[in-house]
Amino acid sequence: MNLEDAEQVWNRDAFVILPGFLPRAELTAAVQTLDELFPTAEGLHGGTDPRRERFIGDEFAGIDTFPFASAQISLLAVHSRILDLAETLLQDKDIHLYGAQAWAKYTGACDYDQPLHRDYLNHTILVPSTTPGCRQVEMFVYLCDVPDELGPPHLVPRRHTADLPAVPNWLLPTEPDAVDRYTARADPALYEAEVSAAGPAGTVIAFESGTFHRGTQLTAPRGARFSMHLCFRPLSLQWGQRDGWAAKSFTPEWNEFVPQADPRQLQALGFPPPGHPYWTPETLAGMALRYPRLDLSPWSPRPS
Repeated sequence: MNLEDAEQVWNRDAFVILPGFLPRAELTAAVQTLDELFPTAEGLHGGTDPRRERFIGDEFAGIDTFPFASAQISLLAVHSRILDLAETLLQDKDIHLYGAQAWAKYTGACDYDQPLHRDYLNHTILVPSTTPGCRQVEMFVYLCDVPDELGPPHLVPRRHTADLPAVPNWLLPTEPDAVDRYTARADPALYEAEVSAAGPAGTVIAFESGTFHRGTQLTAPRGARFSMHLCFRPLSLQWGQRDGWAAKSFTPEWNEFVPQADPRQLQALGFPPPGHPYWTPETLAGMALRYPRLDLSPWSPRPS
């Protein structure tokens, strides 16, 4: 599926599933360093990895946040094809990565089966919009094959949800134990309308922050699933927020990532583009001190 077709499906369904969107060969460097973040399936299920206990009993315990211990995984979050997809879906060339996580799940480690929900409560201070220029896109990126036995997300097409109000946010298959304004029982037809996003390594699922979706249970014996969760918005969309990169920009992981990224990748994280008024002899001299391994020539003034 080309980018134009992906945009049409995303506009129609509020999500698009792109099997193998990232070629396996371009995943290799990142996948080979996954053990810097997570136990292997063998290490966790065999009890040989000392990090094992962290991943037991909490479905969100397997999350690691950008920048990652592996610079190769950090670079994958701003892969050129990922940026192309975000720009196409958001109809904007100036996009910002406002959240990035790597996520490991292991069969039997905990209950990964979720109720249908939307993500907007912690992605915006407002509510989702379908107005061009006011949309946000989330992506799941598979770092391994994710068949149905390894808990792919399930998503509900827009035609089944377009008339639902912004609140409640969680729609459970049964009556909730505790009733609050964000939780209610779902129409059973919503669960019947789910689409599985199972796919091979390199698959990308792009969806709106207002798309109903849910995580599902891992059932494969001694299974493990590794993926990324990425979030993009137009730079001008100031009400969509999750992570602030400045708070992490003096960490060893950030300083390892920056010199290996290109100007387009860094722009997605907040660097002004080449030619921006920010780039002066003063700021270039300061950047040379802060990032001594970064090639600053793309941002340096061109000889007249």
